[in-house]
Amino acid sequence: MSNSNLTSVLFLLLLLVGLAQLLGYLFVRMRQPKVIGEILAGIVLGPALLGRLQIGSLSLPEMSQHHAAILNFVYWMGLLLLMFMSGAETKQLFSRDERREVSWLAIVGTGIPFVIGLVFGPMLVGPAIAGPKGNKLSLVIILAVGVAVTSVPVISKIFADLKILHTRFARLVLGVAVLEDIVLWAALAVATAVAGTAVLHPRQMTYHLLTTLGFFALGLTLLPRAVKRFNKSKFNVLAKHSPVGYALAVLLAYCVVAGALDVNLVFAAFLAAFAVVHKKRRLFAEALDAIGKVSFAFFIPVYFAIVGLKLDLVKAFSWPLLVLFLVGTCIVKILSVSLAGRLAGFRGLDLINLALTTNARGGPGIVLASVAFDAGIINAKFYTALVLVAVITSQFAGAWLDYVLHRGWPLLSTDKLEPQTAVQGDDAVAA
Repeated sequence: MSNSNLTSVLFLLLLLVGLAQLLGYLFVRMRQPKVIGEILAGIVLGPALLGRLQIGSLSLPEMSQHHAAILNFVYWMGLLLLMFMSGAETKQLFSRDERREVSWLAIVGTGIPFVIGLVFGPMLVGPAIAGPKGNKLSLVIILAVGVAVTSVPVISKIFADLKILHTRFARLVLGVAVLEDIVLWAALAVATAVAGTAVLHPRQMTYHLLTTLGFFALGLTLLPRAVKRFNKSKFNVLAKHSPVGYALAVLLAYCVVAGALDVNLVFAAFLAAFAVVHKKRRLFAEALDAIGKVSFAFFIPVYFAIVGLKLDLVKAFSWPLLVLFLVGTCIVKILSVSLAGRLAGFRGLDLINLALTTNARGGPGIVLASVAFDAGIINAKFYTALVLVAVITSQFAGAWLDYVLHRGWPLLSTDKLEPQTAVQGDDAVAA
């Protein structure tokens, strides 16, 4: 890489992290989720606003395209580090005491919206949202997933910003969101295959889903035990003399294995934390603290800024489509989760908190839009609508949780005070 190319990359990263931190700070001052300010930073730098300005011979979007490989690497590192830190805070995610609630919320709260999308989708989808390869079945599947999905990365970031990742409420919501994501990847594989843009045949799709489920099950049971034994081994020189390097090595090893098995790396990063976090949080606590400070200072804000940078609000935007999809999906999702919450034993404010939080589409909503758009299933207008709905619902969820916390109301009426014993840098200081 030449000196001029390196300078160009560093300039882009400077703009992304600088504006993301600045707008994130302003949003916090306005008692809004910091993550929305970080996404807005990318939108500001995109083609709708500052992206129109020429810097030398190139505009900002053109510079981003020129250095797409490097920005993509930073993007994925931010996402993986976010999920790693989230896993460190939600190690007891699927404890026996919470399996009943998570099951109800996942099966009913996700199942009803997904089924409604499949049943009514054929009457709603058409040429107005279809891409060049979008047939009816693939469009219906994308619509159904768009109605049902809940975000893991964005919700994790909101919980970290509000310093509630350690609570039972966070564990319940993230447990539901992680289970939903398994369905998301499977449905995306089916939709792209139906559209004729994927090489996955039925046997390969079945293998992909079973491998994902198997990796997830092992990541919750056997793998953490095996790695923890190695953590304490006297032969493990790296863990003793460089715990930060060792924790990152575990993260990378999980991701490499997952990649080799064709399992989504987001799951691997989330589960890797289970192998380096102990119940009392003593081993690797300082290492996780150090990783968290760097992650929340640079990689994670840049990740969300790049999400915003990919939006084009100039050439691909439709108000009617946005409003229709936003209102319709929110009503279906909120009512379904409220019903699921009642079946799980929650009442009153608990139902409102759970419904509005799980309505946040965030990262998976954006991934869904990107994959469907790249596969030619949906057009640019529906892609923009999907992404904006993901941002708006996440912003509303964060604003509501902030309001609840400032009023001193409990997130769950059954919540017990749980001390937070791990620190995630400036964005997740112990409460």
